[in-house]
Amino acid sequence: MTPRTIRIWSWLHRWTSLVCTVFALMLCITGLPLIFKDELGPDLRLEATTNAPGTASIDDVIARAMAARPGQVVPYLFYDRDHPIVKVPTAPSMITDPGDFHYQVFDTRTGRQIAIPQPNEGLLYIMLRLHLDLFTGIGGTLFLGFMGLLLVVAIVSGVVLYGPFTRRLDFGAIRNRGGRQLKWLDLHNLLGIVTLAWFSVVSFTGVINTLAAPIELAWQANQLVEMASQAKPAADPTRRAPIDDVLRDVRKAVPGMNVMTVAFPGTPFATPSHVAIFLTGNTPITSRILKPALADASTGQVVSVRDMPWYATTLFMSQPLHFGDYGGLPLKVIWALFDVATIVVLISGLYLWWAKRRRRRSVSPVSEIAA
Repeated sequence: MTPRTIRIWSWLHRWTSLVCTVFALMLCITGLPLIFKDELGPDLRLEATTNAPGTASIDDVIARAMAARPGQVVPYLFYDRDHPIVKVPTAPSMITDPGDFHYQVFDTRTGRQIAIPQPNEGLLYIMLRLHLDLFTGIGGTLFLGFMGLLLVVAIVSGVVLYGPFTRRLDFGAIRNRGGRQLKWLDLHNLLGIVTLAWFSVVSFTGVINTLAAPIELAWQANQLVEMASQAKPAADPTRRAPIDDVLRDVRKAVPGMNVMTVAFPGTPFATPSHVAIFLTGNTPITSRILKPALADASTGQVVSVRDMPWYATTLFMSQPLHFGDYGGLPLKVIWALFDVATIVVLISGLYLWWAKRRRRRSVSPVSEIAA
């Protein structure tokens, strides 16, 4: 590699790193507790029972949730992947922002209400919102996605520069002579190459995750409309079939899958006359892929079932890779250790830039006097 090529890559690495490092550091710090969100979450205190999940009447659960919040509606149902519970949000309207939902949680085996803190409050929620969109909505999400792209460029350029800058050193060598800045440079290079694969995967999947909102809009504008067009117009648009019947029919139509989300008519993920049900499989891989089904809200009849498009599947498959939540606690600990190492890489990079800039400023006046 020629000196000129090295200078170009050095310039690219320096400036892409400087622009995105503060945000990357924020994402790593906020992402650390999110790795353990299940362990840090509330204790559900589920009682022992012989009832199977799904035994409780969901219609009864919804009625109780609405009675506790007079004048409000239930736009969605959210089932838990690992526990026999359903989260029932209430809101002033079907299009209320999810951040303003009030959640009530019920045991799907017994129908008993479980008292837990609101999931859109507390430290974990603040960390999640900072990590997702900086509390600024879709604009903040897309901005963080752009920062993620710059981070990917910084990683690639760092890999290109690693060889020329360390070819005369043994792998892992930390030079004790040459001052503090040289030690930090060696530590920066060592941790950077050790965390390379992990940091690359997390950065790239993070960029993919920022496209969730555009992917959802694309699905709503295309496949949701196509699925709804397969159904005949409802004979009585005001009639609503019991949701228990809808869930029973959709489980028969798509056997071997678990209901994860139910979107009621009038929400962005359903139509004015259909209930949308999103299901997942039972294996580690299929549990991350959603299969949407559409049911006539007046009769409960399932009118359409299809796979999500490839771009949505890519999004869902990238999410567990980003947070490392598909391999239990041991993998989460590994993810956390890599996260901490990456924080050191980012801080050391800022320190090296600041130290180099300060040295240049201190040398400049001396050069002018000597001239």
